[in-house]
Amino acid sequence: MRKKHWFVMLICILGLALVAAGCGGQGEQEPQGAGDEAAETFSFACSGAYYPFSYYDEDTNELVGFDVEIGVALAEAMGMEPEPVTAPWQSLISGLQADKYDAIIGSMTITDERKEKVNFTEPYYVSGPRLFVRSDSDITSAGELTGDTAVGVLMQSVYEDLAKEYTDNLKYYDSDVTALHDLDLERIDAVITDQNVGMANAKKGGWDIKSVGELLMTENIGIAVKKGNDELLTKINKALEDIKADGTYQAISNKYVGMDISGD
Repeated sequence: MRKKHWFVMLICILGLALVAAGCGGQGEQEPQGAGDEAAETFSFACSGAYYPFSYYDEDTNELVGFDVEIGVALAEAMGMEPEPVTAPWQSLISGLQADKYDAIIGSMTITDERKEKVNFTEPYYVSGPRLFVRSDSDITSAGELTGDTAVGVLMQSVYEDLAKEYTDNLKYYDSDVTALHDLDLERIDAVITDQNVGMANAKKGGWDIKSVGELLMTENIGIAVKKGNDELLTKINKALEDIKADGTYQAISNKYVGMDISGD
């Protein structure tokens, strides 16, 4: 009887120990992600080939530029995690429509044609195109362009339509920077592009080119979001106001362009 009594007691003790261990293990486990909820991502696209607005740093190969830093600042103002991505210029809108990213922050001019495909925020900067030629050129304005003058333009851009008002002799590029470089190499005679892009790349590359004439038009540049995404559109507009009010916008603009290009 005594041996049986101790055997029963031993079984009970072992059973209680297993139950206690099981309960303790369950209590120590934290639900995955509890107390460390990740911020919502804000992905935005640019071409990555539009110095000084979006480009890859030659030393670090990091995507940088005015558009990139503005996108990061907007994400932080919205309490979101920034995720900049690149895509060819001509595919930016189709990529947005296919939900590959949340917005386009790629120096895109607001036009009626584009507004049929996407929605735009309030302009986040104001600029305009000028005519660029080599320093030894006799051309002094876009009005002097002739059929013999080969003009480089970014395909599917407002500059393409603008250039057609002056000449039919166009050479198409998927990057304004490449067009400007070809101008310096005497492969074309002129380029129509954003004044800030042209001047910044001429200085950076040491290219023997110059701008001539007046601004050919004034451009309001907007951030594009997919049609129907009104909530994000409102959030971006509010964040844009916030980064202008606290000086973040001006600091980024001065860093990359050398002046405030907000147009305010």
